[in-house]
Amino acid sequence: MITEDARALLATGAVCDSCLGRPFAERSFGLTNAERGRALRTTVALADDEDFDPTDPADCWVCEGYCGTFDAIAETIVEVLEGVDFATYQVGTRVPPLVEENERLLREDADLEPEVGESMKREMNREVGRRVGAKTDTEVDFDRPDVLAVVDLEGFDPRETLESGTVTSHAVDVQINPAFVYGRYRKLERDIPQTEWPCRECGGSGSQLGDGGEEPCEYCGGSGYMYDTSVEQVVRPHVVAAMDGDEGTFHGAGREDVDARMLEGGRPFVLEVKRPQTRDPDPETLEREINEAADGAVEVAGLRLATYEMVERVKEHDASKQYRADVEFAEPVDEDALETALAELEGTTVDQYTPERVDHRRAGLTRERTVYGIGADLRSPTEAEVRIHGEGGLYVKELVSSDGGRTEPSLAGVLETDAEVTALDVTAVEGEDEPFELEEYFLDEPRDDAEPASGDA
Repeated sequence: MITEDARALLATGAVCDSCLGRPFAERSFGLTNAERGRALRTTVALADDEDFDPTDPADCWVCEGYCGTFDAIAETIVEVLEGVDFATYQVGTRVPPLVEENERLLREDADLEPEVGESMKREMNREVGRRVGAKTDTEVDFDRPDVLAVVDLEGFDPRETLESGTVTSHAVDVQINPAFVYGRYRKLERDIPQTEWPCRECGGSGSQLGDGGEEPCEYCGGSGYMYDTSVEQVVRPHVVAAMDGDEGTFHGAGREDVDARMLEGGRPFVLEVKRPQTRDPDPETLEREINEAADGAVEVAGLRLATYEMVERVKEHDASKQYRADVEFAEPVDEDALETALAELEGTTVDQYTPERVDHRRAGLTRERTVYGIGADLRSPTEAEVRIHGEGGLYVKELVSSDGGRTEPSLAGVLETDAEVTALDVTAVEGEDEPFELEEYFLDEPRDDAEPASGDA
């Protein structure tokens, strides 16, 4: 009977209301453990006709005063988070081993099951978290909160806190989770990589050891990079600054070759910002700043505040690609032969062994990729514009050239003449079965002006 269980718990020594109520946490939803404990203490006193004698948390042998510090801990968390923009939070607690042992002994001495009710850790998380939410007008999120505050109870003396009403900030460790901005980029000039490309000779340091000591790297001119800029270097600083973060990481939906442009609708990307102090910059303003600074080399469009799941979607979502290539043939090709070759390649699944140009960084495998569509305009007997719609991962240059027989079939192989891509543009990157941009992956409202960057290069 619950009254007898309460008597057994009270018989173990001085027990505060929270510790008395915690073994009965699964009863009477809507009450705090302190309210349960006070009600049980009152019931026992009435039933036994004894004086009502509450126990202050400072005198409780189980929690040793910690159950009286909920308000002070919450206040410290709020102070530590001052200046940090967040909408969701979670509170975690590290409970001293001695207190955990006291909880076990309390149930054991009262002849209760070891796991009955709930733990002090769980109560502390809930009670402190509830106060933090009320003070900051934010919501708890157990999956992916904007901020996580972990309280180390061994970081302060609970009885001193009960007297002073304060908890040292050293007892609170705050983790600010990343924020994410989604968009699409267009790369309007060639020889711009997607991400920064450190110099292979100096390892990105910009210097080498010479006869007279350290000297600027001759290979990169002292810049530390193989290329002057990248899409990442254009986008990242502005997004990180707008969110007042520490650093940023660029995630793209695949990547185009350095010498290829990315045109028309652009390629999806997510910029992940570490430890942001603000999470809601204006995407339209941010977009304008990036495009003005890029000065026509790179453009971004459709910027939106995204969830962390968007990183995985951008990196893993199945996508098809469309390309436009300038092709040169070693021997003259006539219209009929070209049309026959295109008809043979249309809808074909090709076998592509890892291209020679990337075999230093990719495993040697044969990959099957489908050519959804292919068309061409012959500009001269030895020149054509070829348009290709292919499955994600299709090596387009090798589909044209055959890469010494590594890709079968190929345009060069069918035409029985060498063929080479002299200029390549990516014109579309879209999801195979559904678009990248589903509303469930965004934190803001759809933008009326979020059209793909206009124009062409």
